Amino acid sequence: MNCMLRKTIAIIASITLLTACGGTQTGNTATESTAAEQTAADTAVSQTDAETTAATEDNSPSEPVDLEKGLTDKMYNRALLNEGNRARLANAMKKAKNGEAVTVGVIGGSITQGTAASNPSLCYGGLFNKWWTEKFPDTPVNYVNAGIGGTNSYLGVHRVDAQLLSEKPDVVIVEFSVNDTDRLMNKYSYDSLVRRIMNSESAPAVILLFTTQENGTSLQDTHLEIGLSYDLPCLSYREAVYPEVAAGTLNWKDISPDNIHPNDTGHGLIGQILSRYLDSVYDDMDALAEGDTSFDAPAFTADYYPDAHILSANEIDPLEISGFTMGTNKVYPVLYPDNFVTEEEGYLKFEEDFACLGIFYLKTTDGKGGKYDVLVDGERKGIIDADFSGGWGNVGEPGQIVMGKESAHHTVEIKLSEGSDKTALTILGIMIS
Repeated sequence: MNCMLRKTIAIIASITLLTACGGTQTGNTATESTAAEQTAADTAVSQTDAETTAATEDNSPSEPVDLEKGLTDKMYNRALLNEGNRARLANAMKKAKNGEAVTVGVIGGSITQGTAASNPSLCYGGLFNKWWTEKFPDTPVNYVNAGIGGTNSYLGVHRVDAQLLSEKPDVVIVEFSVNDTDRLMNKYSYDSLVRRIMNSESAPAVILLFTTQENGTSLQDTHLEIGLSYDLPCLSYREAVYPEVAAGTLNWKDISPDNIHPNDTGHGLIGQILSRYLDSVYDDMDALAEGDTSFDAPAFTADYYPDAHILSANEIDPLEISGFTMGTNKVYPVLYPDNFVTEEEGYLKFEEDFACLGIFYLKTTDGKGGKYDVLVDGERKGIIDADFSGGWGNVGEPGQIVMGKESAHHTVEIKLSEGSDKTALTILGIMIS
């Protein structure tokens, strides 16, 4: 266990996080777990190293942050939770240095999408891409931003192949610590997502980025457990800015227009964290590239979603259908164009092979969204509620229905819940693994 990793365990043992919020989540979420998995997770958090803790320098806030000067050393030291195995990253840099085209990608929620940035090039993903294009000006750099607002790692693991891994990335940043809100279920989905990327055909380097809400809310501690178990680079915007905000040395409104999304200045701080880390790898590129790039670590959890994907309406052959018609939603018309849509009472019945099942549907603010039961082999397994009256906008909701390990042939029915006086529903996709 390297010094930085020991330091990190000491840090996470002292972090107390508030109950996460910020994304809508409905449906019946399965919570299968094993005593062994929970014991392993508890052990990872509870480990401490007294000698390292005593030797840790004081990086606590001490003076007002001058944003014109940018990221301070203390902020960066706190942000660097784990240097991780940097061999894959160094190899990607060597590839770029040799003039070979590289692909860099980011996946996450609205922060990754760049919601509050004034220009896509000024969000952290754009700044990440800028580092590569400036460091290797003669090398073609393909940049993929797979950020979608309001989405979590459960949807992420189902869409990562089509929207990111199909581009065969060399380096990937994963950011879901604000949008992931279920400490158990999202531990499973985040773990499978990270493993899916690490094991993909192009064997990319993976960097984990942890963001935060204004009050410090983040699923960083859960995601960090997974990052440490695989010795991945773990960089925390939360640890850079939240202690300063809590101490009064940084005004949150200077880095965000709301309680979540970084503005250009906030994204700039993330970009500086990334740049300093990338520079440190670049400086030792040749030596680091000789390290072990294999990934054969056992799954931190049960890895429920190793082959997760989304079936669109045109990939489903209904046994029975009424009320629903084929349509296209206005929220994700390019990514998810083929949907089952109904304004009246709808019914859908189909068969599929799966171990895990989810329904990706649209929650709407128009007051017309209905409640629908989801039955598997005749037994009700969950409810999806499309009503988001008073919400911030129409948004896709991934509702988990069944969570299991053994795949089997199943019959699925989606029908209006008894007593629901609202009937509209748009099914964006069927999520299976």
